[in-house]
Amino acid sequence: MTEQEETGLTTDVGEVPSGAEDCREKQTKRVSAREEGLERQDSAPEGTAASGIPLVSPGRAECFLGIDIGSISTKGVIVDADRAIVARSYLWTEGNPTDAARRVVADLGAQIDHATMRVRAVGTTGSARRLVGAMLGAAVVKNEITAHAVGTTYLHPDVRTILEIGGQDSKIICVENGIAVDYAMNTLCAAGTGAFLSSQAARLGVEVEEFGEIALASKRPANIAARCTVFAESDLVHKIQVGYAREDIIAGLCRAVASNYLNNVGKGKKIVAPVVFQGGVSKNVGVVRAFEDMLGMSVLVDPDGHLMGAFGVALLAAEASAAEAGAGSTGAGASSRTADCEAFDFQAVGDFAFKTREIECAKCANHCEIICVYRDEQLIDSWGNRCDQGAVRAG
Repeated sequence: MTEQEETGLTTDVGEVPSGAEDCREKQTKRVSAREEGLERQDSAPEGTAASGIPLVSPGRAECFLGIDIGSISTKGVIVDADRAIVARSYLWTEGNPTDAARRVVADLGAQIDHATMRVRAVGTTGSARRLVGAMLGAAVVKNEITAHAVGTTYLHPDVRTILEIGGQDSKIICVENGIAVDYAMNTLCAAGTGAFLSSQAARLGVEVEEFGEIALASKRPANIAARCTVFAESDLVHKIQVGYAREDIIAGLCRAVASNYLNNVGKGKKIVAPVVFQGGVSKNVGVVRAFEDMLGMSVLVDPDGHLMGAFGVALLAAEASAAEAGAGSTGAGASSRTADCEAFDFQAVGDFAFKTREIECAKCANHCEIICVYRDEQLIDSWGNRCDQGAVRAG
């Protein structure tokens, strides 16, 4: 029985160029599109960008901020009116999503010229999206599946399968005609994720960033148990004790990550080319090679693949802002509404004190645990109630 038959996973290769050539081709198209957009902007009506989105004021263009708050890392981008990324940030969450969000916002704010640009809307995604969304006054709060699908299909309209492995989460998204039609995520177990690779790198005394290149030097990858983190660690210790070469062990770990993903997250899914691999683990060329070997097809890694969730939710924030402006343009005073819209205040995010409190509702048999978020001791959002009796409302 083949590996694909065992997992219940099928693949459809089709006509796909090599990963490297495809990646270069995509980047060239994106650069060309950006240059074309700049040319259009030069000839666009005064007060509008090439995309048709109005500028906030002459010479001060609108842009949009997206943040993806994960358990291990927090990512952020700012996109301009032509949907080009003009600022990027990738920092460790370190168990404190509000502080991580502050640091990412400060980092992004330092990368743009506030005299010529200002953030019109914010979007959040990731495991702490609701908390940080309340903190930043986000216009859009979306789940990771939606954010990753939107970002990836924008940059790669022909994508059919999205593989994503982050610090503790992994997911697969199946796409048809630019629309996500199916998906799956990993269970509570973090085996086969970035956290797993980081812990094994520490055990081997190797920086996890070096894993990929070391793995490519292997001639005979070790067979590492892939289905469970505990078993994988035991297997790793055994391989070290019997004298396996370091590169063979590391290559075996990379293959274990890919195998675990396909046997669990990808089980039963039809993986169709073109395939895009993203998330922090996509930067590990050893894992990329393992996926290509197991799938028998090229796997594309976008240069901004680790930021795709943040990019996708920034696009959604831009869409929400455009829709709001369009709705307002049909009513009285619409033009002044657009002109008077306040920009996102980078400084205020650092000045406010945010706290989270948990209360248990005893108004019904559910006994819901309700999360309340306070800014300077004032309630700004809450969630967790399963009925209206437990609603805790701001103001």
